[in-house]
Amino acid sequence: MTPEEVGRQFRFDGTMEEHDRYGNGHINDTYLVVCRKEDGSTLRYILQRVHRSIFKDPDGLMENIRKVTSYLSEKIRQAGGDPMRETMNLIPTLSGGNFIREESGDIWRAYTFIENATCFDQVEKPEDFYQSAYAFGKFQNLLADFDASSLTETIVDFHNTPVRFQNFKAAVEADAVGRVKEAEEEIRFCMDREQDMGVCINMFKNGELPLRVTHNDTKLNNVMIDNATGKGLCVIDLDTVMPGLSINDFGDSIRFGANTAAEDETDLSKVSLSLSLFETYAKGFLEGCGGKLTEQELRMLPMGAKMMTLECGMRFLTDHLEGDVYFKIHRPGHNLDRARCQFALVADMEKKMDEMNRIIERVIMTA
Repeated sequence: MTPEEVGRQFRFDGTMEEHDRYGNGHINDTYLVVCRKEDGSTLRYILQRVHRSIFKDPDGLMENIRKVTSYLSEKIRQAGGDPMRETMNLIPTLSGGNFIREESGDIWRAYTFIENATCFDQVEKPEDFYQSAYAFGKFQNLLADFDASSLTETIVDFHNTPVRFQNFKAAVEADAVGRVKEAEEEIRFCMDREQDMGVCINMFKNGELPLRVTHNDTKLNNVMIDNATGKGLCVIDLDTVMPGLSINDFGDSIRFGANTAAEDETDLSKVSLSLSLFETYAKGFLEGCGGKLTEQELRMLPMGAKMMTLECGMRFLTDHLEGDVYFKIHRPGHNLDRARCQFALVADMEKKMDEMNRIIERVIMTA
């Protein structure tokens, strides 16, 4: 189906006049749609095609988004905010559903376009990182009373680190494309940390960490920053919203945003954890959370950063050993470079763990 054919099946306000490719996402096909109303004014929408080959349970995914955005909208309204700008809003289809399904199984959905706001791909200034932290913290705050268990786990065992570790060991054993020898040092790095792999999930199983609604892709570019105020406005890209641990969302942000080097940096001397950015993010996140995290969650935030970085590096390494079948690569050995970078960051976090813990204590005292 073409965007024009699909667009006619959504309840857009006005007549669809234009559609153009939009954004730089690697998974969904995204279009910016312009509709003209009878009075001559225009409204813009986002139209997206979601590929079933990537998301195996599109029905569960869309039901998660519907539940979460509806809940957020009501919470924002009760607080006197603007739900049309502070959360994503699905556009219904003419038949009253939330998406259109193609014969291939792929689905199309539409959202209102959030005007006068911007996403940033990199941390250009600490304030942007703070605002993204505040937005993700507020996401936790608003959803603190939502029953996370009512959501579908659309990607099973997504942050189940022990399962990821078992997959890694299987890839080492199989050595499907003969790359184990060149990655012996990186393999040993993971094996030496086997005892760490189950720390977070075991705390959850023991009732020490609560189940939360988690975003699971807490990069800076998944927060809209208001152009006028510079404030974090809206968390977007909810495809991976599902039950999880708050410390994972915090940790993935630190892994991505507080690294002094690019994710695939080959000069490992450039890789380190910026303690100033770690503190900036912690302040924003805890302020946004508004006291909704438990004491144990707060104490485990530094470990969340380490474990998300270790898990990500292990996933890159697993993919390298399996022949680069999951992550897109742009050069030979790209996934191995990514893994080495993540492991260098883990090693630096381990050296700085005491200071990371002191920062969290300090932020808790001033929050």
